[in-house]
Amino acid sequence: MHYKSGMHAFNDGVRAVLPLTTGMLPFGLITGVTAIGVGMSPFEAMGMTLLFYSGSAQMVVLQLMQSGALPLTMVATALVINLRFLMYSAALAPHLSSLPRRKTWPLSYLLSDQSFALCSLKFGAGDLGRFAFPYYLGTALPMWLGWNLAVLAGVYLGTGIPESWSLGFAIPLSFLALLVPGIRNPAMLGAAVVGGALAVLAHDLPYNLGLLVASLGGVLSGLCIEQLRKDAAVATEAP
Repeated sequence: MHYKSGMHAFNDGVRAVLPLTTGMLPFGLITGVTAIGVGMSPFEAMGMTLLFYSGSAQMVVLQLMQSGALPLTMVATALVINLRFLMYSAALAPHLSSLPRRKTWPLSYLLSDQSFALCSLKFGAGDLGRFAFPYYLGTALPMWLGWNLAVLAGVYLGTGIPESWSLGFAIPLSFLALLVPGIRNPAMLGAAVVGGALAVLAHDLPYNLGLLVASLGGVLSGLCIEQLRKDAAVATEAP
């Protein structure tokens, strides 16, 4: 598709991301409910949401708070979970690095799994050209707004959401919806398998350290597999 204007690209980004918000809304509701459940005030819960803008890290930290984990464990776990954004940024940078900082700083804050997935496909196809920035905003702003509104609704609904709704089940489903399409090579598959296996095996570690172990194990295994692939490719090309 060739865009005639920045608004055209923006609107196309919005249309592309809207179907993905359906899995994010229940996740946000649960996050808001959980924040109130661990004793946060509405102001604190929304402040955390605006500061983090990372649903997975925020939910995990709230669960760690609920189980009395060490603050160091919370910080380390959140950092490990968010390491993927470094890789996302590196992948998108060649297409957006020419923008001034007044634009790249907001883009880095608004980055999400959904925006990265949609933009990486568009950027790879070479359809956007000079309209990469408005398309990115089109995918990012609805996710940011929807997430904050969903958390806000959860904060004020609190425990009033019936358990029969089983909204908690939406959390693993939303992660699976992002995980499965993202497994595109052996390194990603290895990271997913090792991380999942370690999460089960280390589930009973104190202070919820099992999640940290699983996250680190998954990242390291993916890096090792990727390095082995590169070494094998070099060895094959060598005379």
